[in-house]
Amino acid sequence: MTASLFAVSDLHVSHPENRAVVDRLRPESDGDWLIVAGDVGEIFGDVEATLRLLRRRFQTVIWAPGNHELWTHNSDPVRLRGVARYDALVRMCRDNGIVTPEDEYPVWRGAGGPAIVTPLFQLYDYSFAAPGTTTKEDSLRRAYEVGVVCTDEVLLHPDPYPDRESWCRARLEHTERRLAATDPALPTVLVSHWPLVRAPTEVMWYPEFAQWCGTVGTRDWHVRFRAAVAVYGHLHIPRTTHHDGVRFEEVSLGYPREWRERGTVPRPMRRVFEAAP
Repeated sequence: MTASLFAVSDLHVSHPENRAVVDRLRPESDGDWLIVAGDVGEIFGDVEATLRLLRRRFQTVIWAPGNHELWTHNSDPVRLRGVARYDALVRMCRDNGIVTPEDEYPVWRGAGGPAIVTPLFQLYDYSFAAPGTTTKEDSLRRAYEVGVVCTDEVLLHPDPYPDRESWCRARLEHTERRLAATDPALPTVLVSHWPLVRAPTEVMWYPEFAQWCGTVGTRDWHVRFRAAVAVYGHLHIPRTTHHDGVRFEEVSLGYPREWRERGTVPRPMRRVFEAAP
């Protein structure tokens, strides 16, 4: 059987029902890879245990962080914040043989390849402003007025940066340099937790939430960096869309109350490339 590149995100293993879904995730061949595009969980130990389990099953596991991994939750014995927390997650992944945004980008050579798989960590900067607003202050004020505020405002700390948009700006500069240095002869699979373009957020019930969903700084990355596919999560709206001729795959499992509406037996792993006939 030809090896496949699979992707999933937003496993949220703090929910027992989701842990049961993760327990059923299996490769279809010995050579299968798995992309995990963030929000495995919010407790450091849960994230490590889940990624370690998946790494035992799949030949390669590639992880990009979501906002939940970056939370400093009151119930988490790991009290690290901001950059220190991210760095600890990267070290943990490396100790377990898992590819991170700080590692050399691997080249997928199975079905649909060759393609460079690039896990990204870019964060967000409030530039997906709430409708009718133009500044971060006005956008946040609108979100608080309607009662749609991301928990990041309490639990995702930007230390040592003064704010999240400063951290985002640093991540954009760092990541652009790395993407610009990739082999121009190969297409890419751009993997991020947050969508690279704003368009996928336009179907959300609460448009005020978009400000926590990405940055305009990545709006042309799928074109500039030769994306064959862009993989993301965060929105909990699994679907396929196309932007500027590039396929975008939202691959989230989401919370139990969400996936139950789509069926009783979730199959969250998505093939990034279909095998050639």
